[in-house]
Amino acid sequence: MSDVTATKQSLVRLDDIRDAAARVSGLVVRTPLLPSPWAEDLWLKPESLQPIGAFKLRGATNALHRLDLEHRRAGVVTHSSGNHGQALAYAGRALGVPVTVVMPDVSTPLKIEATRGYGAEVILVPQSQREVVAKQLMAERGLTLIPPYDHPDIIAGQGTVGLEIFEDLSSVDVVVVPVGGGGLSSGVATAVKSLAPHVAVIGVEPALAADAAESLAAGMVRVWPEERMLSTIADGLRTALSELTLAHLSTYLDAIVTVSEEEILETVRTLARKARLIVEPSGAVATAAVLHHRDELPAGRTVAVISGGNIAPELAARLFGA
Repeated sequence: MSDVTATKQSLVRLDDIRDAAARVSGLVVRTPLLPSPWAEDLWLKPESLQPIGAFKLRGATNALHRLDLEHRRAGVVTHSSGNHGQALAYAGRALGVPVTVVMPDVSTPLKIEATRGYGAEVILVPQSQREVVAKQLMAERGLTLIPPYDHPDIIAGQGTVGLEIFEDLSSVDVVVVPVGGGGLSSGVATAVKSLAPHVAVIGVEPALAADAAESLAAGMVRVWPEERMLSTIADGLRTALSELTLAHLSTYLDAIVTVSEEEILETVRTLARKARLIVEPSGAVATAAVLHHRDELPAGRTVAVISGGNIAPELAARLFGA
């Protein structure tokens, strides 16, 4: 059996996502679907309203619930630019699981301190070393690795966003979702396409970190140099796809759109001013595609997923100042 065939056979199913929804119920916020009268046919799914400020709580909670008691007691480790680390720390505190998070030393101080605040041990390393160090800790300490996106339990948990979108707006025509490592977009696309194959699911990423678009076009994971990925302000979207997330997106995603840094920042301002939502740059890319690239998207009732709201205070001051 080829690696590609094996990966295709391991795709998350709709039943996996429904099971995840039952596990996380009561532990994560069922975020509302907000109409946007200031933009035609647009609804917002604000995952920024989760307790840790991002959708990542869904996958982290589902993954920890799936561990047996022995592995829970031993603890878990992950690597994260911030939001997944916060989510795992928060879920670990709720479920009594010790958590260690390996974070890039370029992560925003807000995310580092928030992760520590939820009780996790945080280890800072260069961006390129985060996965290496996490795997070393797993071996040395007997921890279970809970990756930020490259795992069926994570993808299934994130897919609950797609379930909720369809439950709240069954007449939806287009769902637009950010793409970083691909966990959220894989889960949402799987849920939406399994429920309603006619609905278009569009991925969005920064033009300065458009490795997913390149990977989808090539049919294989393309990894961009670290210094190139660091050029985007959308720090949560600086990660390459995995074989597993590429397989999901190749199967379910209809298209991928890129947005500029200027469009991202303008959308952060717009969401604060018109939707009364505080959104980090990574969380704004889907809405940016709707506002600035409408001609590249299918027509109809559109839902944009806002993936997170953990904006750095200094950036917020610059964008929302006088």
